[in-house]
Amino acid sequence: MPAARETLLDAAHVAVRSRPWSVVRMVDVAAAAGVSRQTLYNEFGSKEGLGAALVERVLEDFLDGAARAAAEACRSGHAPAGCCAAAAQWVLRTARTEPIVGAALTGCLETRMPLPTRTAPGKLAAALHGRVVSGLEEARRVPVGGPLREGFDRGEVERAYEVGLRVALSYVVAPLQGPGDEEPCGRVDEVVRALLAHQA
Repeated sequence: MPAARETLLDAAHVAVRSRPWSVVRMVDVAAAAGVSRQTLYNEFGSKEGLGAALVERVLEDFLDGAARAAAEACRSGHAPAGCCAAAAQWVLRTARTEPIVGAALTGCLETRMPLPTRTAPGKLAAALHGRVVSGLEEARRVPVGGPLREGFDRGEVERAYEVGLRVALSYVVAPLQGPGDEEPCGRVDEVVRALLAHQA
């Protein structure tokens, strides 16, 4: 039942945004999704199975979003530093608004969510790096709606994104006080561009 599975994941996602995973009950998730508890167990087997599936979906969307942010900047004609800064800004904003992403990037799980081993912060950062660089390469090959900058070098792109990712993660781990993201996002952009210019 693909529709039931997605509805159950949606319900679990809403639940974990408002309270610790340890107190989320399967019966409540099933009720919120409008299905029986048996259907929930048929789909995921256990609460751990539901949690793992939810984390997988949220993190896959997160990785796709970062690659998309970089690719859109590429299609608009930005240099590698600007494209990678756009992806780093996506990381920062999403980690601030999505508890599962923030927990996965920092390893500060507490009782928020049982994360599968392969989503340890170092592995997730590596996956993010690879997804963004691949997205940029694909965007360069398939223009959509704008001029592309010539001369994208994979080494330059990887260097740019490594810098952007590390700077963004520093703000995820130790966020600035205040409600907005624009100041740290602006700093990420400035640092990536400055360091890339220094290395050129």
